[in-house]
Amino acid sequence: MFRWYVVNTYSGHENKVKQNLEHRVVSLNQKRNVRQVVVPTESVSEMKDNQKVTVEKRTMPGYVLVNMELNEDSWGLVKGTPGVTGFVGASNEPVPLTQAEVDRLLHREVAVRERKKATFAIGESVKVISGPLSDFSGEISEINEDASRLKVLVSIFGRETPVEVGFDQVKKI
Repeated sequence: MFRWYVVNTYSGHENKVKQNLEHRVVSLNQKRNVRQVVVPTESVSEMKDNQKVTVEKRTMPGYVLVNMELNEDSWGLVKGTPGVTGFVGASNEPVPLTQAEVDRLLHREVAVRERKKATFAIGESVKVISGPLSDFSGEISEINEDASRLKVLVSIFGRETPVEVGFDQVKKI
């Protein structure tokens, strides 16, 4: 029976392990035992040079997911792949993932996050209630609704300093 297993790899070598494993599956004629090899990733938007860029980030650094039928041949195939340090599980018994875990790791379920709507306005006075600058007061200079963050001008040592905080880290004065 085909199940998903987690394979431990050297961190940063996940894609190389995936390539090596897929190559070994073909060359050792193990296609009947190994269906799929996946490096769990997610798309993340980042700001680079004032432009929004979408980047693929690994969600589980140091791990690769393998959909396979566990037997001595497939176990040896995976364990003998360069860069693989072993299976995740107790002693020499790999533990298969549940379907819910697989869906979560491979982002099959559509996660709808409730996005907080900004109830703040630029120029409004707020007090920081958590984080290293708690109890400081300042004025909102910028609102980023996508990231649920505010840029607040806080007076530190007599100078206005821009500080980025989350919506939940401030309260209106």
